[in-house]
Order: sequence, then structure tokens, then C-alpha cells
Amino acid sequence: MTFPPQPLSPLDGRYRETVGALGEFLSEAGLNRARVYVEVEWLICQTQQRLFGTTPLSDTAQQQLRSLVTDFGPTDIAELASLEATTRHDVKAVEYYLRRRIELHGLGHIAELIHFACTSEDINNLAYALTVRDALHTVWLPRFDAVITRLTDLAHKYADAAMLSHTHGQPATPSTMGKELAVHAYRLTRVRAQIAGSEFLGKFSGATGTYSAHVVAAPEVAWLDISRGFVESLGLQWNGLTTQIESHDWQAELYSRIAHANRILHNLATDIWTYISIGYFRQIPIVGATGSSTMPHKINPIRFENAEANLELSCAVLDSLAATLVTSRLQRDLSDSSAQRNIGLGFGHSLLALDNLCRGLNEIDLDRSALSADLDTNWEVLSEAIQTVIRAEVVAGRSTISDPYTLLKNLTRGQRLGAPELATFVSGLEIGDAAKQRLLALTPAAYTGLAAELAATLER
Repeated sequence: MTFPPQPLSPLDGRYRETVGALGEFLSEAGLNRARVYVEVEWLICQTQQRLFGTTPLSDTAQQQLRSLVTDFGPTDIAELASLEATTRHDVKAVEYYLRRRIELHGLGHIAELIHFACTSEDINNLAYALTVRDALHTVWLPRFDAVITRLTDLAHKYADAAMLSHTHGQPATPSTMGKELAVHAYRLTRVRAQIAGSEFLGKFSGATGTYSAHVVAAPEVAWLDISRGFVESLGLQWNGLTTQIESHDWQAELYSRIAHANRILHNLATDIWTYISIGYFRQIPIVGATGSSTMPHKINPIRFENAEANLELSCAVLDSLAATLVTSRLQRDLSDSSAQRNIGLGFGHSLLALDNLCRGLNEIDLDRSALSADLDTNWEVLSEAIQTVIRAEVVAGRSTISDPYTLLKNLTRGQRLGAPELATFVSGLEIGDAAKQRLLALTPAAYTGLAAELAATLER
């Protein structure tokens, strides 16, 4: 039995609804539309510069040309595929596609200005910069922001929810759930600023970056100025020193930053998974959902597990792109051509993870009673507070206790102590009365320092 054509990647199958918006930019069709856009704008630019005796196109003619981009759709996609089947060259197919169109609009007299003095990479590098920029700002960043917003809301909501910390997986000085979530939110906010501030560079300088064909055709033209102006008119930063290709350093920087964000998100996913595992968070049942095919009681933390896997896949792709795109043999090799076709995979797996994290964070609720119970069975975590107060009392001349740390270590290390035992111990300490009363009033739930205030400093 032979199946009809099926998506090879789950991003184009099972998860298409979640990540499909990226296809508007990072698909083959999105890339071709961007190529058409660059070619059209270059054609218009040349007439505006009155190159070779041309005159600026009328507003109507410009609108007709730009409509090739705004109206780009399934028919155009199919036509380009048909042309490429003959040319065996994707950018040349775009050139032939445009030659057909301008003839229809009565602009055949400037047909030779289509792709004039361009190498394929003059078009491709600008098209990739535009599609990656738009995918980032239109699709990926809004979903990333949704995770930060939800985390920030939870950090404020649980700012004063005292909980036992677990350094090295062992009971440690208490914090609040709000403060711990605020740490993740702050980390993500910081890397978000770096990602949002990324540069998107473009080159437009011919076959080896020397403007050789340009100068031969029109030595009197200020080609550097025209190149810079054209690239900047597309909303990109001009890279004036390149080989045949734009060097891709901006891509390496961007993908490394997104991979960094992915790894912070991965840390978030594993932390929330662990808090669920130890009962700090309850998962809110979803009507009709099944956790296990055989154990009816199960609600599995699948959102966070799915996020983990997809963040790892995204990093694998993005790390590979960042590592390989910065190298091109001599003036040009084609390794980047194949690599860049996978940019959508890197973004797609990250976007899928963001969706799962956002949904997961909306399907949990803090079990404050579990937090309280854990604190009440770990009074020995107050040993830090007690030995620190004793040390302060010694310095202030109100105590002569020798080696307070060892004293508390011998009392508590590997031991479970309750409130009565600690109260008896504190009552017998040779320290000032104010310090003693402060320690006797202390509980694990109250030993959270400035955690609540720290959570509140997180900006909404």
C-alpha cells in the first residue's frame, strides 16, 4: 500500500496549526515572495536613479509592480515551481517570472533592468534578512512575550507564597514561589532585549562584492551610495564589505541568542515539571483529556515535557546554523544555501515549545498547603539563621559562643528537628534577649528575607 504524500516533519503535519504562521515568511513560498519584492524594488530604484536614461516609473506602474508582491499566491507559487523545473535555478526562475509580468504591464522597455548587475546572493541575502526579521517580530517574539507576561503575572500572584528551596535537591533556605518565577522572567526579559535589538544586514554588490559589472556598465555612477540607499530602503543595515555572499554574522548572532533563550525556557520547563512532581503545583484537569491509557488518575505534565523536547530540537538546528553559516570557502560556496532552508525548523520547534509553555503555565495552580507542609517538616533550615545571628551577636559583644557554624552543624546536619527542639536550643543560647526573641519567633515560612519584595520589583 502506498500512502498519498504526507508531511515528513511534524511541524508541517501534527503541529501545523500551532506553527503555521511562520510559513508566511520562512517557507519556500515566503522566500520567493521576498525575492520578488527585492527584484521589484531594485527595478523601481534604478528608474528613480534615472540609470541609463530611464525616467521614474509612474505611481500607477509602481503600484502594478508592487501588487505582484501583495497579491502573491498559489498561482504564482505554482508558476515559479514550473519555471524552476526548467531553469534548475530558483532565483533565475524569479527573474523569468518577472519578465513575463512586466511585459503584461507594458514595461518591456526596462526588462533588462530586472536582476541588473545582480548575483543570486544579492537577492537571496536580502530576502532571507527580510523573512527572518518579519518572522521574528511578527510571530516568534509575540509568543515569547506571552510566556514572559504569564510568568510575570504568576510571579506577582505568588510573591509572598513561602516555599522550601532545594539547592542540590536538598532542603534549603526558604524563598517564595513568586521570587523563583521572577528569576526566570527576568532572565527571559533580558535576553529578549538582545534578540529584539538584533541587526539584519544586507549586501548588494555583485558576484564577488566588488561592483565590477556595475562599474563597467556605468563608471560614472556612485554605486556604493546606491547600494547603501537601496539596502537601507528595505529596512536593513548595509554591509559594504563582503564576498559574493553576505557573511551571515548577523544570523549567527541572532540564532545564538534565540538558542540562549531556548535554554532559559528549558530550565523553566524542568523547574515547573519538578514543582509539579513534588506537589507544589497542581495541574488543572482539562475536560475530556486523558493522562494515561491505563491509569485513569494521571494528569501528566506533557506541556512542559513537549516544550523540553522541542527546545532541544530548536537548539540543535540553530546551533548548527550559527556554527556553519559563518564559513564560506573563498568568495563563495553553496553550503549556506542548503543550511538556510532549515531556518524555519529552528524557529518552528522553538515556537511550538513557547505555545506549550504558555498553555502549561495557564493550566497549573499553586498548592499552598503543600508548600506549608513541606516547610513545617524542615525546621532545620533555620540553622543558617541561628548561626548567622549568633555570629552577629559575637561581633557585637553580646555573646562569647565559639564557632557558631560548627555548633549548628553538629545539631542539625543529617537530622530532622521540629519547632520544640529548636526552641529549646535557642532558649539556652548565650545571646542578647532581642536576638533570642527574634529567633524564637522565626518559622520556616517566615524565613524568606526579601523574596516577596524581589518578586514585586519585576515590571509588568
